[in-house]
Amino acid sequence: MKEFTESDSDVLQEIILQRRDVRGNRFLDRPIPKEALDKILFAAVHAPSVGFSQPWEFVIVRDPQKKSAIKANFSTAKKQEQQEFQGEKQSQYQKLKLEGIHEAPLNIAVFYKPSEHPVLGQSKMQEVGLYSVVCAVQNMWLMARALNIGLGWVSILDPAEVKTILNAPEENQLVAYLCLGYVDYFYQNPELERRNWQQRKDFSSLVFEDSY
Repeated sequence: MKEFTESDSDVLQEIILQRRDVRGNRFLDRPIPKEALDKILFAAVHAPSVGFSQPWEFVIVRDPQKKSAIKANFSTAKKQEQQEFQGEKQSQYQKLKLEGIHEAPLNIAVFYKPSEHPVLGQSKMQEVGLYSVVCAVQNMWLMARALNIGLGWVSILDPAEVKTILNAPEENQLVAYLCLGYVDYFYQNPELERRNWQQRKDFSSLVFEDSY
């Protein structure tokens, strides 16, 4: 079994720390080479999954008409979501760029495909199938950043409508809609932190010993 060095772990930590959720105002009009896209997808399908179920499927979206339909879906959902915030928060929300559907050279819809058979380890916690797909998304994010490719996760969407637009099987569940592309630069810290939408939680307040 391969053993890694402290230098290797330092590189991984740096990739984790430099990962960013990229918005449309940062993407460049530069295509992603097939070799880079294959690396990102290869990282995804080597994520951990409960019972080695590998319950993920990916739809690469380049078609402008499909992008336009999904952008319209986003715009409707955004108007609905902004009503959940009041006062200064709503004003801040309206100024945020929250997607890059058209600006990114390609989008990837990530789906959870339930197994037709019992899955080892999933009988008591059905949601771990979805969590497995989220692990695949994290692998994609880290590999994309290692390749200096930006990735943004768009969650302000009606998932049922996205399924219809992409002709997804009835049983599949949308987990993530991702926008990928090269960027002009990566921010030193998360954009929502920079804009004072939310501050990073203190590490010491998040870890407990044996019980809460």
